[in-house]
Amino acid sequence: MATVLSVSGSPSASSRTGRLLRHLDQRLTAQGHEVIPLDVRTVPAEALLGADFRHPAIVEATELFSRADGVVVGTPVYKASYSGVLKALLDLLPQYALTGKTVLPLATGGSTAHVLAIDYALRPVLNSMGAAHIVQGWFTLDKDITVREDGSVTLPPTTAEALGHVVDQFAAALDRTPLLAAAS
Repeated sequence: MATVLSVSGSPSASSRTGRLLRHLDQRLTAQGHEVIPLDVRTVPAEALLGADFRHPAIVEATELFSRADGVVVGTPVYKASYSGVLKALLDLLPQYALTGKTVLPLATGGSTAHVLAIDYALRPVLNSMGAAHIVQGWFTLDKDITVREDGSVTLPPTTAEALGHVVDQFAAALDRTPLLAAAS
């Protein structure tokens, strides 16, 4: 099966975006994929803001992207765009860091007014980085993500069903995209 890098672009440790991604990671793992979580907020600020390409955390993140067959990119929407911390990381990756990869863009936000942020802000950047296939993204309202005391997530049934379908389409696309390891 494929190796999936699951990237949370939220600057918050208690982020619904991050919790939703970890919830979706479980679904991908259950389907047999190896999932590697990456919370961009854990990358040292001095490396991101100082554009230190040689910082060990940036080198490690670059290697994680290189190893992955597929990438799930999740971000909260701020001012109709993806998060600044995610932007900072994407700017430090090689220009074609997503070449040959299947990518699933996800976003969360407080209003449906931000639903197009995936297609108008995030998708063009992912495309410019050489993604082989960017599957249909998904926007989830913050109010639809309930975090339980144990940290697990519950979603309204219609949201859970639709999001599950999107993740399953991503998994199916991973299976159809020639894996990089096989091409080496």
